[in-house]
Amino acid sequence: MSAFRLVPANVVPPAQLHTAFRTAFADYLIGPFTQALSQWPGFLARQAVSLSRSRVALLGDEILALALVAPRGQRWRLATMGAVPLARGSGAAPALLDELIARATAHGLDALELEVFAQNERAVRLYRSRGFGERMALHGYALAGDVSLPAAAIQPCDVGREAALGWLDAAEAAGLELPLQVTAPVLAASPLAWQAWQSGSAQLVFVVQDDGVQILSLVDRQPAQQAARALLLALRAAHPGLPWDVPQLQAAHVGGDALLALGASREPLYQYLMRLPLPVG
Repeated sequence: MSAFRLVPANVVPPAQLHTAFRTAFADYLIGPFTQALSQWPGFLARQAVSLSRSRVALLGDEILALALVAPRGQRWRLATMGAVPLARGSGAAPALLDELIARATAHGLDALELEVFAQNERAVRLYRSRGFGERMALHGYALAGDVSLPAAAIQPCDVGREAALGWLDAAEAAGLELPLQVTAPVLAASPLAWQAWQSGSAQLVFVVQDDGVQILSLVDRQPAQQAARALLLALRAAHPGLPWDVPQLQAAHVGGDALLALGASREPLYQYLMRLPLPVG
């Protein structure tokens, strides 16, 4: 398969790209990708993907592997990279990664970043071989609806969409390191009818569904996370009996410790946020 070529992802038909993605992630650690073609544009938007900056490896007209890229200021995020099963071991995925590193360097960017499941040992080895290092672990959490928690001590401030997104932008601008998927660009593209609460140094973004509460973003700018803990207690008081679900995007230093302090359990699968600093000049 050495004759493959790398082309921008926006030059291939969306249906073909969608099919290749579904095939590459049919045996993914957290389950297969099952979204329909009609949902594909929304998925790309929620990942902040730029198809013109993304690349696919083609053999003839067939997609062997793909690397979807999301710009993030002076960094680019490798939103996802995968190869169809028959192309694994062909060198297509490493070639895409090497091309991305060279292109980001040529653009004068500061760094590349990505999230990868720690249990995906093959992918972790590939990223480490190119110089990516772990910046932080990103855990998922769960709390059953029947777990008893202390009474809420605050009445949180229910803020609007623009205020919540602006708060996250300001936190990042002040130097707080966060994974892209809990920040303003991704939340702005979410189709979910989420709510945002603030108290002191913390903000909680969540969505209430019939079967539970999903916490999309929990960020506390103070290491003690007292404000995050207070918001979580208020959440339980407002929605008693509903279990909590937190995707594998929660960093311990901005809210994960508050979840643990209230009895939430960490999911066994977790991610690394990895980063590759790029040479300057």
